Amino acid sequence: MLTSDSTELTKTLMAKVWPADRLWASVEEARADVEIFDYAGDSVDDVSTQDVSIPGPGGPLRVRVYRPEHAEGTLPGLMYFHGGGFVVGEIEGFDWLCGSLARRAAHMVVSVEYRRAPDHPFPAALEDVLAATTYVSRHAANFGIDATRMSVAGDSAGGNLAAVVSQLGRAHGLDLRHQVLMVPLTLPYADTPSMRDYGSGYYLTRDVLDWFMDHYLPEGRNQAHDPRCAPLLADDLSGLPPATVITAEFDPLRDEGERYARKLAGAGTPVVQQRMNGAFHLTAILPKAFPQATEEVIDLVSTRLREAAETPPVS
Repeated sequence: MLTSDSTELTKTLMAKVWPADRLWASVEEARADVEIFDYAGDSVDDVSTQDVSIPGPGGPLRVRVYRPEHAEGTLPGLMYFHGGGFVVGEIEGFDWLCGSLARRAAHMVVSVEYRRAPDHPFPAALEDVLAATTYVSRHAANFGIDATRMSVAGDSAGGNLAAVVSQLGRAHGLDLRHQVLMVPLTLPYADTPSMRDYGSGYYLTRDVLDWFMDHYLPEGRNQAHDPRCAPLLADDLSGLPPATVITAEFDPLRDEGERYARKLAGAGTPVVQQRMNGAFHLTAILPKAFPQATEEVIDLVSTRLREAAETPPVS
């Protein structure tokens, strides 16, 4: 199990930036509420970035490409899908995370700015990240990527997208090396012990999650059994890429993430599942608040990606 920074520090910070009863009056208010990213890291040294436009199913998609400057030649590729409940979040808020993975894992990282609900409800986000992954795979040389060594990763809602892309990948000609699922949402409107125990007062609440899902799923709970939005409900998880699944002790999504890890393992997929003790939902991407936890997560994920791509460690 991963250790984490002081639980009391976590509670103090979360109470400051996310009161227990917080719920937005509008999507616009939610998207303007970015105070938590004050605790995200700065741009990473020795990593170059470039914004590129690629074709998408609903029009051009913006992707941000991260290249470790110390690396030479063609590199393994990592498609990254950011979190935000399918409603909020932008690639800029995940610069530190993507840059850190690029540098430490010696990968080209491609972060996708997918369409968000409610303007573009399910399955728009999934269609975008699947199309982006397919496009980059087919044009890998243009990105400096080895198409035979591509993986996917995401956090929260992005972890949901990474899980589903891993499930659908082979039908779209993708042969992925690895999937990294950080605090993933795998079962919309879940009613698990962790949801009941930590669904209020622990940063990410049940009410907030339901608010996100109500915006993402046009038919609400009637649509929540579609495995394209509920990867835990997929009938067949055999033959999927090896996985790294990271959960957090005080996260309402903890149990569904760990259930998904067990279901992958039961289907024969190699899985490393780690729980961050004393951690809340987004602890792993806030290095200015939780340096120990973020370092442990970056180290674990980078090691797993290097092993999957068979690349040497970065000093």
